[in-house]
Amino acid sequence: MDVQYLERPNKNRLAYVYSPATEKNKSSPIVMFLGGYRSDMNGCKATYFEEKCRERGQGYIRLDYSGHGLSAGSFEDGTIGMWKDDALAILDHIIKDSVVLVGSSMGGWIALLIAQKRKKLIHGLVGIAAAPDFTEEIYSKILTPEQRKTLMNDGRVKIFNDYNDESYIYTKVFHEEAKKHLFFDKGLDSDFAIRLIQGMRDKEVSWETTIKIQKALTSSNVDVIFIDDGDHRLSRSEDLELINKEIKNISKSF
Repeated sequence: MDVQYLERPNKNRLAYVYSPATEKNKSSPIVMFLGGYRSDMNGCKATYFEEKCRERGQGYIRLDYSGHGLSAGSFEDGTIGMWKDDALAILDHIIKDSVVLVGSSMGGWIALLIAQKRKKLIHGLVGIAAAPDFTEEIYSKILTPEQRKTLMNDGRVKIFNDYNDESYIYTKVFHEEAKKHLFFDKGLDSDFAIRLIQGMRDKEVSWETTIKIQKALTSSNVDVIFIDDGDHRLSRSEDLELINKEIKNISKSF
C-alpha cells in the first residue's frame, strides 16, 4: 500500500498507511495498529495484521509517530503526549464509526489513553505486551541510583538496548512529561471487549503488569491470554496467528 501523509499546521507531518474495507465490510470496525517505542509501521506485526485484515476485507491503519519511520520530527523530541496526539490525529482523520485498537508494548499504553479519550468510537482493544506507565518502571527498576542522578542533573541518560548493540537516550523531559499521562492513575471505565496478550518469558513487561491493567479496567469483557513460552516481541508465526485470531474475534463481524 502507498504511504500517505497527514499535514498539520505547526505540527509534524505524519506518515500512515490506510487500507480501506471492502464494500461488503464497510460497516465493520477498522483495525488501528499502534507500534512500540522506537518501532515503525513497517514492523512484522504491523504488516502481518494488515495482510490479514485485507484478506478478510477489513479496514486497517498503521502509522509512524513523530520522529519514527517516515514521519517528520526528531525521536528525542518526542513524548508520550505527543505520540498519543499523533495517533488521535490519524484516528480522527479516518475513523467515523468504530475502531479496534491494537497496541504493542508502548502502543498498548497509547491505545489505553486513546480509549480514555474516544470511548464512543472504540469497538474493542487488543494489548500485546501492553506497557502503560513504563517510564515509571524504567526509573524505579532499571536505572541505577547513579543513572537517576545523571538523568536529573544532565537531563539525559544512556540505557542499554537488549535488541541491538546501541544504547538509546532517555531524557528527563520525556520522563517528566509522561507523568501527565499515567494510565494507572485513572484506569479505564469501558464496556467494550478487551484482550490482553502477554508472553511469560517477556523480559521487558512482566505478567504482573498485565494483571494490574486488568484490575484497572471496568469492562466485564476482559480476557487475559498468557503465552507460556512467549517473549516481549510475540512475533513468531504462532504468536501472530493467535493475536490475529483475537483481533478477528473481537471485531465480531467476521
